[in-house]
Amino acid sequence: MSRIGKKPIEIPQGVTVTLDGNKITVKGPKGELSRELHSEIIVKIEENTILVERPSDNKLHRSLHGTTRSIVANMVEGVTNGYTRNLELVGVGYRASKSGANLVLNVGYSHPVEIIPEAGIEIEVPAQTKITVKGIDKERVGAIAANIRSVRLPEPYKGKGIRYEGERVRRKEGKTGKK
Repeated sequence: MSRIGKKPIEIPQGVTVTLDGNKITVKGPKGELSRELHSEIIVKIEENTILVERPSDNKLHRSLHGTTRSIVANMVEGVTNGYTRNLELVGVGYRASKSGANLVLNVGYSHPVEIIPEAGIEIEVPAQTKITVKGIDKERVGAIAANIRSVRLPEPYKGKGIRYEGERVRRKEGKTGKK
């Protein structure tokens, strides 16, 4: 049995979960999320908990069991607290700014790079070298943060680039370090 899949998901106060066939909709104080789940996985709502079960022990059902439970738990967490992903810019002259809702990055290219956020995603710039991506959908927040990071990936020689907060970049020795 999947250890994650067996855990029941607690529904917090102020959150409503509705199930319509394979489609689950979660409404909370921060917003509403809905998703189409796999047809063979069984999702039950009992009082204040959501239970995810699998019909058999074949490989497909085993692989979907824990995944489906995690997706539903992330939806419930997202509409109650939301998700944030912090990025930092490392490099001389690297800076970020906001132009309306858009993010403008100056990261060593001959032109500024402008990133337009999706609906439901909020990008903040608390400092010139810090970026915060906020939203209720964990998957989309992570994808936007990864897109921002991919504009200038951290390089291993000087450590310059855009990285996640707390990310450790393995540094390499240059040519002169070889003896």
